[in-house]
Amino acid sequence: MTPILIFDLDGTLIDSAPDLHAAASRMLEAEGEAPLPLATIRSFIGNGIPVLVDRIIAATALSPVDRNRLVAGFLADYQAHATDLTVPYPDVAATLTTLKQAGHALAVCTNKPAAPAHEILTDLGLASFFDDLIGGDSLPSRKPDPEGLLILRDRLGSGPVVYVGDSEVDAQTAQNAGVPFALFTEGYRKSPVGEIPHTVRFSKFNDLPQQVESLLAIAGQA
Repeated sequence: MTPILIFDLDGTLIDSAPDLHAAASRMLEAEGEAPLPLATIRSFIGNGIPVLVDRIIAATALSPVDRNRLVAGFLADYQAHATDLTVPYPDVAATLTTLKQAGHALAVCTNKPAAPAHEILTDLGLASFFDDLIGGDSLPSRKPDPEGLLILRDRLGSGPVVYVGDSEVDAQTAQNAGVPFALFTEGYRKSPVGEIPHTVRFSKFNDLPQQVESLLAIAGQA
């Protein structure tokens, strides 16, 4: 069976917080509100754009009555500017090349809607590495529900699976799916590393390939 590595997107493969912050600032300016700091928007990332907008509403004087309009406007604006400021984390492309050459199937499971996720990966030159992608609007469920991971596993040959992510949501998703979790410590986590369940952790992507074989051995025994 082909080993499968599934990655989160925002805060794991890419640093998208600057573009999400810019979209949030444009939305707030259009509504007559002052922008929120980058650190605040970064702390809101992880559960998809609708939840991000919900958190912005809760932190400002925006009305919950306007929520659907604000979400739709945010999505349209963000999709038009999704790679203005977004970049892959250092060594992501080189690491994906190494993993792909080693014979691993690679996929993405993100709470970001699938269309902008595909477009971002394409614009950043990363799309060709991945065999499949499930976004936050691909299924009725979203992370931390494990359905996305399990469907990707079945599509890619039912091999041993490792999930790579950066957040509490990702850790819970891996636990719910019963798969090992590799925690990227430089993303958008809200808790100390020691409080997030993980099998291994790494701060530099070029360290990940060295850990993959032991992780896959664990996954194969699960």
